[in-house]
Amino acid sequence: MEVAEEKGWSLAAWTVCAVLLPVLLTLWCSVRRSQRRNIPRTGKHGWQDTDLFGKPTYCSVCGQHILHGVYCRSCGLCADEACVRRANRRFPCKEIILWAEGRGHHWVRGNVPLCSLCSVCGQQCGCQPKLCDYRCIWCQRTVHDDCMQNNLKIEDCDFGEFKNLIIPPSYLSAVTQLKKGKTTDYEKLASSMGKQWTPLIVLANTRSGNNMGEALLSEFKGLLNPIQVFDLSKVSPFKALQLCTLLPDKSAKVLVCGGDGTVGWVLDAVDEMKIKGLEGCVPQVAVLPLGTGNDLANTLGWGAGYAGDVPVEQILRNIMDADGIKLDRWKVQVTNKGYSLRKPKVLSMNNYFSVGPDALMALNFHTHREKTPSLFSSRLVNKAVYLFYGTKDCLVQECKDLNKKVELELDGERIDLPNLEGIVVLNIGYWGGGCRLWEGMGDEPYPLSRHDDGLLEVVGVYGSFHCAQIQVKLANPVRLGQAHTVRLLLKSSKMPMQVDGEPWAQGPCTVTITHKTHALMLYHSGEQTDDDDDASSGSDHEKQGDNEQSDEDI
Repeated sequence: MEVAEEKGWSLAAWTVCAVLLPVLLTLWCSVRRSQRRNIPRTGKHGWQDTDLFGKPTYCSVCGQHILHGVYCRSCGLCADEACVRRANRRFPCKEIILWAEGRGHHWVRGNVPLCSLCSVCGQQCGCQPKLCDYRCIWCQRTVHDDCMQNNLKIEDCDFGEFKNLIIPPSYLSAVTQLKKGKTTDYEKLASSMGKQWTPLIVLANTRSGNNMGEALLSEFKGLLNPIQVFDLSKVSPFKALQLCTLLPDKSAKVLVCGGDGTVGWVLDAVDEMKIKGLEGCVPQVAVLPLGTGNDLANTLGWGAGYAGDVPVEQILRNIMDADGIKLDRWKVQVTNKGYSLRKPKVLSMNNYFSVGPDALMALNFHTHREKTPSLFSSRLVNKAVYLFYGTKDCLVQECKDLNKKVELELDGERIDLPNLEGIVVLNIGYWGGGCRLWEGMGDEPYPLSRHDDGLLEVVGVYGSFHCAQIQVKLANPVRLGQAHTVRLLLKSSKMPMQVDGEPWAQGPCTVTITHKTHALMLYHSGEQTDDDDDASSGSDHEKQGDNEQSDEDI
């Protein structure tokens, strides 16, 4: 009995330690951060301070081992806080436009990536517990101190594995000269880059999902030209996409790091480029899903959510291997009932429109996130909040008798509605954070759904519990039909509505959904969820149809 009691106290003590240790460490880091003097921000380096380096790190100036300090997000230079000023004076950062010494390597000594191999002898670099070995910050080649030869210092850098995604500083320098001469023959200028050159522009929303945007910005700046990487909290998508105007027509690719809302924001900026006569500069768009639902990214094969498990280098490889496809974009016009001086609300839709319980959950979530945004920085917490509101609606049923409050028309034909609580209009295959709503359990015949055929799929749900059953494949939705144009008349009361996860409470109105345009997207066939096995034939059919269409149809 005494032994059991002793084990119990020991277990309790270890539990308390396991809980308190992270809290104490966090408090210690906070105190250290508050006591830290301001880091000099002058110079070209993009310094980022860190409380604890994730691997053995040495100051590039004094060579001493450091636990905390600063690192440059572009060139990877590390320094103790006391050595930052000297680092600014002694070491240049990545030159984004001009190279004074031609196209040679830009070597940085020490702190090479783990498990990197010497490009001369093939042995592992960075094994010694000191500042040693070199890394080129453009081509990412690593070389031992003893293997560094004079010819390596003067040879041209080929930009390594990702040369087809990098905008070289020499190209931007030549563009500057062209502009001075008032000529803009970018095609001739780009011919020296090769036919496979498809430069990448990275747009990251640092406020999305798990707040991984800052870390991704640093990693992409280290692998690409920093001028290609933009923080959407500081620069608008339209302004960032102006870089496409300096590149050959139809050559650029864009990686959007964020949720579905961020992707819609970028695609709106692409549409604005079309309106202003820049159709030839329109890029292909890939998605790195950082949001909560990420249904569009899932549909395009980029996965249901990025958690840092895939190296950034592999993401760039996936982009180079991705296939170009088209995505329908729709105009959602909401006209209030009766006489009103307000203009109709016009929204762009990529994913889906809905009225009913899922829109109510999104509205409740959105309302509370606006009040306390700091509590909603985790994808897991966000999904738990959605689950709470879904469970609450199962009991309250705030959207019941929807069929008595609305009228639905598909291509002008009135649809008789059963006793529903919600209606969902789908453009893509996924809905509700990974559920293939149109297919349901997959045990009934139904027309094939595609995201490039100019058709919308319209379904009904009986309530929040029915939505949960569909998500675990225990029920089928009420398939109301497919249409090119959808018209929904809300006759009375106020109902929650949402477009691509952006919710609002709407009074009596008429909602009209019509086709707007196509967007050029990138499809990655290597990332699939469990549900994709049921729809693999449909995806193959979509890709085949995309390949048969020409770009002139956009």
